[in-house]
Amino acid sequence: MQEVYAPFFRTASRFVIMDVKSAEMTKYASNSFLAIKISYANEIANICEAVGADAEMVRIGMCSDKRIGSQFLFPGLGYGGSCFPKDVKALLKTAKDYGCDYKLIESADEVNKQQRQIFINKILKKFGENLSGKTFAVWGLTFKPKTNDMRMSPAITIINALLEHGAKVKAFDPKGFEMAQNIWGDKIVYAKNSYDAIENADCMLLLTEWNEFRRPDFDRMKDLMKTPIIFDGRNQYDGERLKSRGFEYYCVGRR
Repeated sequence: MQEVYAPFFRTASRFVIMDVKSAEMTKYASNSFLAIKISYANEIANICEAVGADAEMVRIGMCSDKRIGSQFLFPGLGYGGSCFPKDVKALLKTAKDYGCDYKLIESADEVNKQQRQIFINKILKKFGENLSGKTFAVWGLTFKPKTNDMRMSPAITIINALLEHGAKVKAFDPKGFEMAQNIWGDKIVYAKNSYDAIENADCMLLLTEWNEFRRPDFDRMKDLMKTPIIFDGRNQYDGERLKSRGFEYYCVGRR
């Protein structure tokens, strides 16, 4: 392998040689650490929301410390996909099998599950437990942008909860429809585009931060929606700007 990659490592080698168990542990430890970082950011955001602080300002302040760094500290709906959930559970199982303590890793996994329920509870607090007759537009189904992967996506938990409470769901995702149809079939409506999804909707939920959703036409959105309410699970929009345009705006960890 070193011979194969040698042409790409002319100035410095990026090979680290270690035994098999240490290599496997490195992979699990790295992904679990990032998962812990995400869960920590979400817990801090929830505390910020409770005390009236702004999680985005706190994040910026934390990131200015070089010891902490700026990556994986964005609060939102928690981690998904295949790698983080799988590797966290693998490390938990290994620790349990060998009689090791694993409280921190276990807590990160639990916080990740709770984060989605906290978002759902915000919606139910606004609209009530019975969502019959309400239409929810969902922007984003995949666990992250630029992929068609919906494995362990927060959207699955949130949409299932909306359906259980009687809501109608109309969703749009640039790449996730094929996997979505395997999950829900005809239980939800698949919109042609983001604006089609919000037409006559009582509320829009932003669940995946696709670039296509970053700078929408808010005036057009307000005209299309039955009620201009946005639940932003990725803290993508400027709340003050939206409120000045007549929107009701909810996000994660911000005033």
